[in-house]
Order: sequence, then C-alpha cells, then structure tokens
Amino acid sequence: MKRFSELIAQLDQTNKTGDKLILLQGYFKEAPDQDRLWTLALFTHKRPKRTVTTRQLRKWCCEIAGIPDWLFEESYQTVGDLAETIALVLPENREQSERALHEWIQFLESLKIQDETGKKREIVKAWNQLKRDERLVFNKLITGGFRIGVSQQLITRALAATFDMEKSSVAHRIMGNWNPFETTFRDLLFESDLSADRSRPYPFYLAHPLEETEALTGTRSDWLAEWKWDGIRGQLIQRKGEVFIWSRGEELVTGKFPELEQMGKLLPEGTVLDGEIMPFEKGSPLPFGVLQTRLGRKTVSTRLLREAPVTFMAYDLLEWKGKDVRHWELWKRRENLKELVHSLAADKLKLSRELSETDWTELAALREQSRSVKAEGLMLKRKNGVYETGRKRGGWWKWKIDPLTVDGVMIYAQKGHGRRANLYSDYTFGVWNSGVLIPFAKAYSGLTDQEMKDVDSYVKKNTRERFGPVRTVKPGLVFEIAFEGIQESPRHKSGIALRFPRIHRWRKDKTIESANTLDDLKDLLEKYGK
Repeated sequence: MKRFSELIAQLDQTNKTGDKLILLQGYFKEAPDQDRLWTLALFTHKRPKRTVTTRQLRKWCCEIAGIPDWLFEESYQTVGDLAETIALVLPENREQSERALHEWIQFLESLKIQDETGKKREIVKAWNQLKRDERLVFNKLITGGFRIGVSQQLITRALAATFDMEKSSVAHRIMGNWNPFETTFRDLLFESDLSADRSRPYPFYLAHPLEETEALTGTRSDWLAEWKWDGIRGQLIQRKGEVFIWSRGEELVTGKFPELEQMGKLLPEGTVLDGEIMPFEKGSPLPFGVLQTRLGRKTVSTRLLREAPVTFMAYDLLEWKGKDVRHWELWKRRENLKELVHSLAADKLKLSRELSETDWTELAALREQSRSVKAEGLMLKRKNGVYETGRKRGGWWKWKIDPLTVDGVMIYAQKGHGRRANLYSDYTFGVWNSGVLIPFAKAYSGLTDQEMKDVDSYVKKNTRERFGPVRTVKPGLVFEIAFEGIQESPRHKSGIALRFPRIHRWRKDKTIESANTLDDLKDLLEKYGK
C-alpha cells in the first residue's frame, strides 16, 4: 500500500502529463504483478463493490476521534472530500502494516460476510495500521475513484512504454469486461487470447478539433465528410450469435437498448460496427434530451421504448467476418459497411451519410446548418486512413460549430474536490425573470487558476446564506456560459436544461443588469431546442 499511496500523492501534485507518465512507468516497473493488476483496474473504473457504507465510515470516524457529527460535517465541507476528511480527522496510527495494495482489496472483499460490528472492528483496526496518506487511499478504495487526472490513454501509454509493447495492443487488451478477481496481470497483458472474449470491443479512434480547413493536407476529394452526430458513441458487436453494445466510456449498455440488441442479431457473424446511438424517429434525429431519459434506468419499459426511440447510426466497420479490418483504408471499410447496411434494411440501423459538397466553401456553409439536423458540426476523415487507436492527429477531425452562449450571474457557489477542495469552484448561474435571478445552469470549468482564486475571494467576502456546502452569493459577477444544446426540463426551476454548460469567459466588462433573461433562453429554445 505504501508504494501505491506514494504514487497517488505524487500524481495529485502535478498537472503535467509528462511527469505523470514518468511516475506511472516507475510504478509499473517496480510494483508486484497483483498490485499492477489492481492499479490498472482502479484507473479503468473497475473498483470492487462497496462492502462498507459511507454512513458507517462517518459514524465510526466520529466515535474514534471523539467529535460530534456537526463538527465532522463542518470539516467535510471545508475539505470537500469524504475519504480525505476521515484521514485527517482520525488520530495518528499506533501500529504499522506491510500489506500490499492487493492484500487490502482482498481484506475489504472479505468484509462482505461480516455484520456491522465485525466490519467496524476490522475497519478501525485497519485505520490504526495506516499512515495518513495510506488511510486516504484505503478510504478511497471504499468510497470512490481517484480524481488525479489519469486517463485510460495515459495508463495505456505508461504500460506500453514500460513493457515495450504497441500502444494499440495494450489499449485493446485492457478494454472490455475483464474482472481483476478472475485474471492475472500477465494473462491480461501478455498471454490471453483476445478472441476468447466475445464481448471485447476495440479501442475507439478519437478526433482532434479543427479550427480551419487550411490545416488539412490534400484536397477536398481526399476527405470524407459527414455530420458529427449528437448521441452516445458506441460499438455494436455480434460474435457467435451474441450481441454486445459498448459505450465509449467502456460501459456495457446492451440491456439499456434492447431494440438495438435485437437488430444486432441480424448482423453477419463476426461483425463490429462503430457509430452513434441516437434518438431517432420518422427518418430524423431527435434532441439529445430524449436519449437521456433512457440512461440510468435499470429496466426499459414499453412506454419508454415508444417515447424515446433510438437507432444505431453506423459510420465505420472494425471487424468483418471475424477478422480485424481496422488496417483497411477508410474507403474500403465504408464500401463494405454500405453494402451491409443496405442488405439488412433494418429500421434500427442507419448509415451515416457522406456529404457531397465538392469544395471547402460549400462544406463550411453546410456546417453552419448543423443545428437544424441535430448535429454538432462535421467530421472529416482521410479516405485512405486506417482506424487508429486513441486521439491520433491527422486522420480524423471534428469541425464543430461555435457553441451557444448566454450571460449569467453567479448566485450560488460550492467548494470543489481534489486540488480544488479549498476553493469555491463549482458555481450556479442565474438569468433575470421579472426582476429576479433564477438558476439556469451549473458549471465548474473554464476559469484559470488565478481567476478561480479571485472568484473564491469574492464568494467568501459576499456570502449571504449557507445551506450545507452551498453558499448564496451576493450578485455581482457576470460570466458568459457556453453550451451545446438546449431543451425543456420540468425538473429545473427555469424550465430549461443546457447540454455541456461551461464558463466561456468572465465578463468583467458587464454589470449584472446586462445579463440575459429567461425570455432570451426561451428564444434559444424555440430556435434550437425543437
């Protein structure tokens, strides 16, 4: 545990990708295989199921520290992270432990069969054996993930560099539905037969943002152009008669889309499609908000299937007749994909249309119409390119339209997490309605570190009320809020919900009276939300 705790502490202290890569390589080079496996699992969102509740942890911590509940809650609101709060509040450890990371995970797993008294006894004993940094990691193993800016792509790069492997091979091996309790590090990374796992997806190819077409090499005819659809990126897999649907976030979502699962059974044996799960009806895309009603549901009712219909908008072919065809040039993959979609003529399978505009000027004009077809802009893909792994510059570009924007007034603030635990960095913004500011969006990204410190200072000097971790703030700061889409929402006080809101800039040049109104938002809803 000591080695892993040191890694977490060091990763949390730097924002530089190069530094994090060096730290991860050093760790993977020295750690035992079982710790390597669990580190990989934790960083790829395969945390073991919780065996102790956060309520129990809070209660036991207060008893050991000899403090009342209200003092713990005040400390929690100051720190902003439960695992860290517990690690700080507990008295210093009196014993030592040499247990490794994987041994502590096995320890937590063994608590499943214990009653609450037994769990308390074992957790308290563990806390007493761990130093503060180790306690923090131990608590994180129970309560949740590690917010230290380590992406799966960074993990892939570190493993590839450490073990002299191709990044694409590593990325493919660590994807899918593997279980750290049922495999070994060596088997996962070096020895397993990938074909044995029928559900395993391929690493996604990700596009770079494009500002101007002048950055592209070649001519317009060298590039395939299609709409950048607003849905859930996914892979549809049919192998040995079984169908699997994976999201880009590596979540197996087959059960959430039974109609796509049924459609997938019509695909030829050994087929993997890359595309977009989209709300779709009568030949046209629906707003993304329709799709959101399908997410987070354990079961999908007949009514929901009817009210939120979806389709799979295919735009690439990754596996054909059981063979990996990612090395084929795009034009060849598309030709086979086109024949497949047309031959099936399945209502729930569509082919993403290739746009025929012959020059960049015409294509740029078409891009401005993206919102009218419920798209986010255009995708540009080199026709002779192969299907890469991760975000490789040069082959795929996303040419998005400019976001919608409104000016809002900050009215609430809350402290962040991790490095932002001591700063008010999560904000709620309001627009005017009959002389009153009503909340319409929350955002926590878009400011520089210095701007965030300045806003934090304003919040502390201008707090009106406190509601747990949230502070009501005297209106005084105006921010331009950017977002990708807008829709009606009865769950929000404004009656409106924004898609991907973030702070575009701090409008120090504007007074709060000049901020936008609810009527302005309704006008945007009327224009872009249908």
